[in-house]
Amino acid sequence: MNKEIRDLEPKNIWNKFADLNAVPRPSKHEERVIALMMDFGKALGLETSKDDVGNVIIKKPASLGMEDRKTVILQSHLDMVHQKNTDTDFDFNTQGIEMYVDGDWVRAKGTTLGADNGLGVATIMALLESNDISHPPLEALFTIDEETGMTGAKGLKGGLLKGDILLNLDTEDDDEIDIGCAGGIDITAKGIYGELALGEGSAAYKIVVKGLSGGHSGVDIHLGLGNANKIMNSLLILGQKQIGLRVSKIDGGGLRNAIPRESTALVAIKASDSDELDTLFKDWAINIKKEFAATEANLKIVCEPAHLPKTVMEPKDQQVLTEAIKNALNGVYAMSKTMKDLVETSNNIARVEVGDGKINIACLTRSSVEAGKMELAKNLQNNFEKAGYEVTLSGDYPGWNPNPDSEILKLLERKYQELFNDQPRVVACHAGLECGILGKNYPEVDMISFGPTIKGAHSPDERASISSLQKFWKFILEILEEIPKK
Repeated sequence: MNKEIRDLEPKNIWNKFADLNAVPRPSKHEERVIALMMDFGKALGLETSKDDVGNVIIKKPASLGMEDRKTVILQSHLDMVHQKNTDTDFDFNTQGIEMYVDGDWVRAKGTTLGADNGLGVATIMALLESNDISHPPLEALFTIDEETGMTGAKGLKGGLLKGDILLNLDTEDDDEIDIGCAGGIDITAKGIYGELALGEGSAAYKIVVKGLSGGHSGVDIHLGLGNANKIMNSLLILGQKQIGLRVSKIDGGGLRNAIPRESTALVAIKASDSDELDTLFKDWAINIKKEFAATEANLKIVCEPAHLPKTVMEPKDQQVLTEAIKNALNGVYAMSKTMKDLVETSNNIARVEVGDGKINIACLTRSSVEAGKMELAKNLQNNFEKAGYEVTLSGDYPGWNPNPDSEILKLLERKYQELFNDQPRVVACHAGLECGILGKNYPEVDMISFGPTIKGAHSPDERASISSLQKFWKFILEILEEIPKK
């Protein structure tokens, strides 16, 4: 497997990516990858340090003749989103990613690939290791925990970096140059509910929603993809209303930054209503599949007999729960008024857990406008508090305001046109890049973001384009060679 990947061009990047993916690196468990990067920098004889929160900084002097150029900060994050298919046996805390080549794409076997942001990290490693590439003074910044809190970027102190320009290598379309991004905030609702014991004459079923595309909860939020938590909630409302269905457990979604692909619910009905449930469920499933026919061709909705649970939710508590989830916005809240086709504000209902008398609902709200972000967050808070749940707002981080007059932007636009005889798309994205946070302590640094093409990030369908990485490598080498003088 690794040899197939290591033989791809450019070999220096794919080899570093293979090294990186051999090390487990889920968010908040980056100890091993931090150690890898520390050893890597020291083995090259470069100035290597780790800051108070775990970010790794490696500094490399300019190549011969480039000493008078502005210092460039190369920045990517070390952690990766850990998502896998239900039928994939994999432990992100102990196993390296299993990769394979599929035409022009590199994929992983049933898990996320880690190209987000591993290809950025591997590119920087290749530049640091090189001895035949022309470049200005370099400061490599490898941040931690970007995917679940951006605590690395938040914890980076001012004064550690001296660079004038920052190249963030964390976007996912090779014809895009990113000059802005959304900020975000986590909304968590927790509650309790009453339980009723099930008597004789009951039958249990397991409802499963699966096969959804999933994806990045910022970049893909406008695509009309199915949210497993919302679909499951619709089924439960129909079941409660039409046949008195009772919920025992719900386990839906996962990480806040991933659109939920799967949800499972354990429910109970009167045994005498089993035939009616079978008929009704088929109709419900057909209607939901029709609703998502254009975007979710692989959606599966299954209802099968299960072992009878000891308890189910009190009917009134179940009604409150399903209404709260129904009324919570999922998807696009507002489009940008200043940038065409840009999502301004959105929410992802990422996680729904119900069981043993406890409820946990986790959302991620994003916006490029601070007022819009807090407006939607407050709406969600009010909705869940109305249900009687305790709501916490946390993990707030700022967006990155676009600077269309950026000097480094002009350089990238010119080089892209020269190299590829085409005009790049200058955009702001609805994802959460670290530039806005880093700019708080480094306000004078000129920042830009770009990267190779990656599809399906934050899902097991994540894949990286081989030809795009070749294009990206050519692009970044040309950029570094033409960094202006101090």
